[in-house]
Amino acid sequence: MMKTYILNNKALVIKLMLAALLVGGGAIWLTSNSVAEEAATTPAASGRPALTVRTAVLREDKWSETLSANGSILPWQEAIIGAQLQGVRIAEVRVSIGDRVRRGEVLATLDNAIRQGDDGTPQGKILAPDDGVISAASANVGSMPQAGSELFRLIRKGRLEWRAELTADELMRLRRGMKTRVMLVGGRTLSGNVRAISPSVDPHTRYGYALVSLDDSNGVIAGAFARGTFDVSGARKVRWLPASAVLQRGSRSHVLEVDAEGRVHERAVEIGQRKEARIEISKGLPDNVPVVESGGAFLTEGDLVRVVKE
Repeated sequence: MMKTYILNNKALVIKLMLAALLVGGGAIWLTSNSVAEEAATTPAASGRPALTVRTAVLREDKWSETLSANGSILPWQEAIIGAQLQGVRIAEVRVSIGDRVRRGEVLATLDNAIRQGDDGTPQGKILAPDDGVISAASANVGSMPQAGSELFRLIRKGRLEWRAELTADELMRLRRGMKTRVMLVGGRTLSGNVRAISPSVDPHTRYGYALVSLDDSNGVIAGAFARGTFDVSGARKVRWLPASAVLQRGSRSHVLEVDAEGRVHERAVEIGQRKEARIEISKGLPDNVPVVESGGAFLTEGDLVRVVKE
């Protein structure tokens, strides 16, 4: 009787194990079948677009390229005016710093008003050699200056210019007559043109200079600091794309070309300068080839996209 009971228990255990195996196998089958169905419904397998995108093609515009520099406002030319006679007392000083004078105007008179020079010209007056502005005046009534000593300085024509400090590489990009904009402290902006370019740089500082003639320097103080920009582009034509269309991978750049079937393909490009939200494409992309304008970071080679028509 005992043996029969034991046998019946063993049969029951075997039946339970078989049932468990059947249930587990069914669950595995259902899980694997579900994964397969999910894989079959992915965009790549089903032909559905991975992303909706806009496309862009190369455009061409004239861009201005500028070069910035710091410098100072200086006199265009400064004349030094002195007495021609020695031991003659100054009788009267008629001008002071900041005064505008005309060529031949009397700046000071001397005590020997009737004395004649070797060439027959009166020596009793000190005259302005040109139109301009008195920038320095050291003449004093009653003093007896030495012959040739400085009494006045005159900024000829009242003209000022900007002296820009630049490196050798920067100087080589400049040309005479190049348009320039000069910004003063306080916001005033002056326009001008490159007048001269130094042929060498200081061996210690590695800087040279360019001189810029200013169109209107009225009210500007010589010696003032100024920052300016040179238009070095010549308004050249540039082929460009939106910056969002260009992707970076390390040091290399590429775009995603969209073919006739709506699939994307990587195309390597070479880029140039940037301007706001645009970037120059210097090489690698033909005209009229559509590329993904934005969102390319979410796409891979061969992905299908839906193109939004403008």
